[in-house]
Amino acid sequence: MEKRRPSSEELLEIIQREQKEMHNGKLKIFFGYAAGVGKTYAMLEAAHEAKKSGKDVVVGYVERHTRPDTLALLNGLEEIPNKEISYHGMALKEMDLDAVLERKPELVLVDELAHNNAAGCRHLKRYQDVEELLRAGIDVYSTVNVQHLESLHDLVASITGISVKERIPDDVFDSAAQVEVVDIEPDDLILRLHEGKVYKENQAKRALNHFFTKENLAALREIALRRTADRLNRTAKKEKKESAARAGEHILICLSPAPSNKKVIRTAARMAEAFHSGFTALYVETSKKAEISEESAKRLKENFRLAEQLGAQIATVYGEDPAVQIAEYAKVSGVTKIVMGRTNHRQSTLVGKKNMVDRLTELAANIDIYIIPDQQPLFRKKMFFSMEDTVITTKDLLKTFLILVCASGIGMIFFQFGLREANIIMIYILGVLLSSIAIRGYLCGILSSICSVVIFNYLFTEPRFSFSADPDYPITFFIMLLTSVLSSTLATRVQR
Repeated sequence: MEKRRPSSEELLEIIQREQKEMHNGKLKIFFGYAAGVGKTYAMLEAAHEAKKSGKDVVVGYVERHTRPDTLALLNGLEEIPNKEISYHGMALKEMDLDAVLERKPELVLVDELAHNNAAGCRHLKRYQDVEELLRAGIDVYSTVNVQHLESLHDLVASITGISVKERIPDDVFDSAAQVEVVDIEPDDLILRLHEGKVYKENQAKRALNHFFTKENLAALREIALRRTADRLNRTAKKEKKESAARAGEHILICLSPAPSNKKVIRTAARMAEAFHSGFTALYVETSKKAEISEESAKRLKENFRLAEQLGAQIATVYGEDPAVQIAEYAKVSGVTKIVMGRTNHRQSTLVGKKNMVDRLTELAANIDIYIIPDQQPLFRKKMFFSMEDTVITTKDLLKTFLILVCASGIGMIFFQFGLREANIIMIYILGVLLSSIAIRGYLCGILSSICSVVIFNYLFTEPRFSFSADPDYPITFFIMLLTSVLSSTLATRVQR
């Protein structure tokens, strides 16, 4: 079979990538499954080897865990003094990025790639410092544990019961020039803990009772080895420039502001990696988008960013029925699997409305749907009556007052002409309807209906200009109240 020649656009892309790689520094990551496996030790040993080969090597930042063997390897290596930052009365030490850039060595050691920088540093994350060093043409050695990879956050947390806050995007890990796995047997690591070579005695005891159990370490070790193998597989296939949907699979997730959405994104990213498939994150924008709270909007933005970091192609569609929009997009785009979070709010037992999963199963019967459970707190949907619906402004009260005055004026004219009370009641009902349409929310409409009944009773029933207790008025009041609520609901929907 004749090999296809690359097009001019592909050749240009290859040349640009090679030129960029020539000017940028290279990142080597020493990767382990837990603290204490020897990542920093291995990095320092590699630095000494690089120095022996003639490379200009400096230490930008190395975490000193009071481990004598590790600290001994710092001897003979030039160290750039750390920058001290005062934070709530504490002196925190961070890498002096500007000093490293000014020194401009060939190779710099930067420990703990996933570290969150202290307030006052140029970048929020240490991996961003490293990216700036790489752009300056400086090679970097760094260290990472498996629990610090973004896509594995939920998986590791489910095993260990610990949620780490310091994480790096997977593309930082996958784009590294080299990843060296630093691996020891879990039994050997536990022995090192008992000997005090990882943590101090009290800290070691707590670690052995929680994170550092043999079962946890064995599981983390397997995850680390599998993730490294996935990276090698991804790199090899990227070099062959295979299409995104390599195995004919295409995974779709739906973006939302729900707290559980992050777990859905990470799970789908791992599935896409395992299947070597395309990965799309779809957002269905409805007219209710403008009504979401500031907190929900912030979560939605974070979920967009996370999906991009984990390699998803972002797509947006518009419509009022998310199930229909998702199903149609999936059919058109060749999606084979949809990953969704569990609906984390109580379904009404009175209304026989099908949930999203049931509707998607009907609309896209040939697509596999995966439901991801979560332990997030109950995600409450907006109630029929919200706090916004109960707010009354001066402007709303003025509108209600003017409508009641007009209705009463017209009623007086009708009364003078001898028209029946039913006609006057209709005028007040019309006034209630106009109040509900002119004012957003239900409270002013209810207030208008109450006032209408009271004013009608006072002005137009015998004896006039007094309040009587006619048994017909509760029915009149109920009809006016029902009219105001229904018309307010319809008016709100039209406005949306």
